[in-house]
Amino acid sequence: MRAIETKRMRWAGHVARMGDRRGAYWVLVERPKGKRPIGWEDNIKMDLQEMGWLGMKWINLAEDRERWRALVNSVML
Repeated sequence: MRAIETKRMRWAGHVARMGDRRGAYWVLVERPKGKRPIGWEDNIKMDLQEMGWLGMKWINLAEDRERWRALVNSVML
């Protein structure tokens, strides 16, 4: 289970830093709520909630690469 969370969070961080001209960013971040892949953003938010990261938008957190990497590494433990 931790391996899935780690890979999902690594991918989400990568997509968050891509920029809005890339298709993956558009699908995960910019696309209207009803048109997003079901569960991706919700799963990311639940992962963060389990680790005690409440109140921050995950996209803003992911843009800080060092902080995001530390967070992802803490999931692996």
